[in-house]
Amino acid sequence: MRVLVIPEDDRKDQYILNPIFSQLLRSIGKPRARIRVCQDPRLGGIAEAMKSDRISEIVERYKGMMDIFIPCVDCDGEKGRRQRLDQIETEFGDVRIFLAENAWEELETWVLAGLNLPTDWNWKTVRAEVQVKEQYFEPLVALLNLSDKPGGGREPLAEEASRRIDAIRQKCPEDFDALAQRLEAAIQNT
Repeated sequence: MRVLVIPEDDRKDQYILNPIFSQLLRSIGKPRARIRVCQDPRLGGIAEAMKSDRISEIVERYKGMMDIFIPCVDCDGEKGRRQRLDQIETEFGDVRIFLAENAWEELETWVLAGLNLPTDWNWKTVRAEVQVKEQYFEPLVALLNLSDKPGGGREPLAEEASRRIDAIRQKCPEDFDALAQRLEAAIQNT
């Protein structure tokens, strides 16, 4: 099974998406799944990631090589983002397995959900923050002295968080767990 995860910007997101999706697929019975984070073409931002013609370009390029396509972007407080992703799913629904998701609020939230956070942080407050990357993730990276690590600390923290995939699913039910359930159902139906 070959999975292409399509981020809005791969330069840092790849360090989160690769380990987390690898572990997610292992946890749902696909330990040999090969995860690839799309880097070519590089979308370079949310505006491009939400354009059907850009997604079409990626699907056309990789449709013979991939079994599953997962556009995965930040929500960034945009209430209509889920509806737009639903439209994109409908447009590309005939392409193998195609599931789009937005992290609530940012992909870094999924990493934080799998980590032991500082004791003075409240998960509900973290989860409710729109600017979770700036308010929580980056301060944690600085606290742990990981800023010089790949992805600005994302690689080591996402690797650690991925070992607690069940915690991520439990703490992020509206986005990550919902995607996990849809992915598992789609795989079982193929």
